[in-house]
Amino acid sequence: MTNDETVTRVPRIDFAKAAPKAFKALIGFDAAARQGLDPALVELVQIRSSQLNGCAYCLHMHTTDARKAGESEERLHMVAVWREAARFFTEKEQAALALTEAVTLVSRGGVPDDVYARAAAHFDESELAGLLALIFTINTWNRIALSTAKVPGTDERVAH
Repeated sequence: MTNDETVTRVPRIDFAKAAPKAFKALIGFDAAARQGLDPALVELVQIRSSQLNGCAYCLHMHTTDARKAGESEERLHMVAVWREAARFFTEKEQAALALTEAVTLVSRGGVPDDVYARAAAHFDESELAGLLALIFTINTWNRIALSTAKVPGTDERVAH
Protein backbone atom coordinates (compact mmCIF):
# COMPACT_ATOMS: atom_id res chain seq x y z
CA MET A 1 0.00 0.00 0.00
CA THR A 2 1.33 3.44 -0.89
CA ASN A 3 0.73 6.63 1.04
CA ASP A 4 -1.92 7.60 -1.53
CA GLU A 5 -3.99 4.47 -1.00
CA THR A 6 -6.74 4.21 1.59
CA VAL A 7 -8.18 1.15 3.21
CA THR A 8 -11.69 0.40 1.98
CA ARG A 9 -13.76 -1.53 4.47
CA VAL A 10 -16.02 -4.25 3.14
CA PRO A 11 -18.98 -4.91 5.45
CA ARG A 12 -18.44 -7.94 7.65
CA ILE A 13 -20.32 -9.75 10.38
CA ASP A 14 -21.80 -7.74 13.23
CA PHE A 15 -20.25 -9.71 16.07
CA ALA A 16 -22.55 -8.30 18.74
CA LYS A 17 -25.66 -9.40 16.83
CA ALA A 18 -24.25 -12.70 15.60
CA ALA A 19 -22.83 -13.80 18.97
CA PRO A 20 -24.80 -11.87 21.59
CA LYS A 21 -23.93 -14.17 24.50
CA ALA A 22 -20.21 -13.98 23.78
CA PHE A 23 -20.45 -10.21 23.29
CA LYS A 24 -22.31 -9.70 26.57
CA ALA A 25 -19.86 -11.96 28.39
CA LEU A 26 -16.97 -9.88 27.10
CA ILE A 27 -18.69 -6.66 28.18
CA GLY A 28 -19.06 -8.14 31.68
CA PHE A 29 -15.45 -9.28 31.76
CA ASP A 30 -14.32 -5.82 30.61
CA ALA A 31 -16.39 -4.09 33.30
CA ALA A 32 -15.06 -6.42 35.99
CA ALA A 33 -11.48 -5.85 34.85
CA ARG A 34 -11.77 -2.08 35.28
CA GLN A 35 -12.98 -2.24 38.87
CA GLY A 36 -10.43 -0.77 41.23
CA LEU A 37 -8.22 0.65 38.47
CA ASP A 38 -7.65 4.35 37.85
CA PRO A 39 -9.76 5.35 34.81
CA ALA A 40 -6.85 7.33 33.32
CA LEU A 41 -4.61 4.26 33.57
CA VAL A 42 -7.33 2.14 31.95
CA GLU A 43 -7.35 4.43 28.91
CA LEU A 44 -3.54 4.50 28.65
CA VAL A 45 -3.42 0.70 28.64
CA GLN A 46 -6.18 0.47 26.03
CA ILE A 47 -4.49 3.08 23.86
CA ARG A 48 -1.10 1.34 23.98
CA SER A 49 -2.51 -2.08 23.19
CA SER A 50 -4.56 -0.64 20.32
CA GLN A 51 -1.44 1.05 18.93
CA LEU A 52 0.53 -2.19 19.07
CA ASN A 53 -2.28 -4.16 17.44
CA GLY A 54 -2.85 -1.54 14.75
CA CYS A 55 -6.50 -1.15 15.71
CA ALA A 56 -7.56 2.28 14.48
CA TYR A 57 -11.18 1.74 15.57
CA CYS A 58 -10.22 1.12 19.22
CA LEU A 59 -7.44 3.71 19.18
CA HIS A 60 -9.87 6.41 18.07
CA MET A 61 -12.42 5.29 20.65
CA HIS A 62 -10.01 5.24 23.58
CA THR A 63 -8.17 8.47 22.76
CA THR A 64 -11.60 10.13 22.52
CA ASP A 65 -12.61 8.62 25.88
CA ALA A 66 -9.31 9.73 27.42
CA ARG A 67 -9.81 13.30 26.23
CA LYS A 68 -13.35 13.35 27.62
CA ALA A 69 -11.93 12.15 30.95
CA GLY A 70 -9.47 15.05 30.99
CA GLU A 71 -6.32 13.41 29.62
CA SER A 72 -3.91 15.92 28.07
CA GLU A 73 -3.08 15.95 24.38
CA GLU A 74 0.57 16.03 25.36
CA ARG A 75 0.39 12.71 27.20
CA LEU A 76 -1.77 11.12 24.51
CA HIS A 77 0.89 11.96 21.93
CA MET A 78 3.57 10.37 24.10
CA VAL A 79 1.93 6.99 24.77
CA ALA A 80 3.50 5.37 21.69
CA VAL A 81 6.96 6.47 22.84
CA TRP A 82 6.44 6.28 26.60
CA ARG A 83 9.93 4.92 27.32
CA GLU A 84 11.58 7.90 25.65
CA ALA A 85 8.99 10.21 27.20
CA ALA A 86 9.05 8.64 30.67
CA ARG A 87 8.78 11.98 32.45
CA PHE A 88 5.19 12.28 31.21
CA PHE A 89 4.14 9.11 33.06
CA THR A 90 4.30 7.97 36.65
CA GLU A 91 6.32 4.91 37.61
CA LYS A 92 3.05 3.03 38.08
CA GLU A 93 1.83 4.02 34.61
CA GLN A 94 5.17 3.02 33.09
CA ALA A 95 4.97 -0.39 34.80
CA ALA A 96 1.44 -0.86 33.44
CA LEU A 97 2.50 0.16 29.93
CA ALA A 98 5.45 -2.25 30.02
CA LEU A 99 3.15 -5.08 31.11
CA THR A 100 0.65 -4.09 28.42
CA GLU A 101 3.35 -4.38 25.77
CA ALA A 102 4.61 -7.74 27.06
CA VAL A 103 1.14 -9.29 27.22
CA THR A 104 0.00 -7.78 23.91
CA LEU A 105 3.16 -9.01 22.18
CA VAL A 106 3.31 -12.26 24.18
CA SER A 107 4.32 -14.33 21.14
CA ARG A 108 7.59 -12.35 20.92
CA GLY A 109 9.04 -13.67 24.15
CA GLY A 110 6.37 -14.11 26.76
CA VAL A 111 6.04 -11.86 29.76
CA PRO A 112 9.55 -11.37 31.17
CA ASP A 113 10.00 -11.78 34.93
CA ASP A 114 11.38 -8.25 35.32
CA VAL A 115 8.35 -6.71 33.58
CA TYR A 116 5.97 -8.69 35.76
CA ALA A 117 7.93 -7.86 38.93
CA ARG A 118 7.91 -4.15 38.05
CA ALA A 119 4.12 -4.21 37.73
CA ALA A 120 3.74 -6.30 40.89
CA ALA A 121 5.74 -3.66 42.79
CA HIS A 122 3.16 -0.99 41.90
CA PHE A 123 -0.11 -2.94 42.05
CA ASP A 124 -1.48 -5.15 44.81
CA GLU A 125 -2.63 -8.63 43.78
CA SER A 126 -6.22 -7.57 43.11
CA GLU A 127 -5.14 -4.55 41.06
CA LEU A 128 -2.58 -6.62 39.15
CA ALA A 129 -5.21 -9.23 38.32
CA GLY A 130 -7.52 -6.44 37.15
CA LEU A 131 -4.75 -4.91 35.05
CA LEU A 132 -4.04 -8.27 33.42
CA ALA A 133 -7.75 -8.79 32.77
CA LEU A 134 -7.95 -5.30 31.23
CA ILE A 135 -5.04 -6.13 28.92
CA PHE A 136 -6.74 -9.39 27.95
CA THR A 137 -10.01 -7.62 27.17
CA ILE A 138 -8.53 -4.80 25.08
CA ASN A 139 -6.58 -7.34 23.06
CA THR A 140 -9.82 -9.24 22.48
CA TRP A 141 -11.69 -6.05 21.51
CA ASN A 142 -8.84 -5.15 19.12
CA ARG A 143 -9.10 -8.55 17.47
CA ILE A 144 -12.88 -8.26 17.13
CA ALA A 145 -12.62 -4.78 15.61
CA LEU A 146 -9.87 -5.79 13.20
CA SER A 147 -11.49 -9.08 12.20
CA THR A 148 -14.88 -7.50 11.58
CA ALA A 149 -13.45 -4.37 9.88
CA LYS A 150 -14.85 -1.78 12.28
CA VAL A 151 -14.60 1.72 10.82
CA PRO A 152 -12.43 4.18 12.79
CA GLY A 153 -14.29 7.26 13.91
CA THR A 154 -17.49 5.40 14.63
CA ASP A 155 -18.50 4.21 18.08
CA GLU A 156 -20.99 1.39 18.15
CA ARG A 157 -21.09 1.08 21.94
CA VAL A 158 -24.26 3.15 22.06
CA ALA A 159 -25.94 0.89 19.49
CA HIS A 160 -25.87 -2.22 21.72
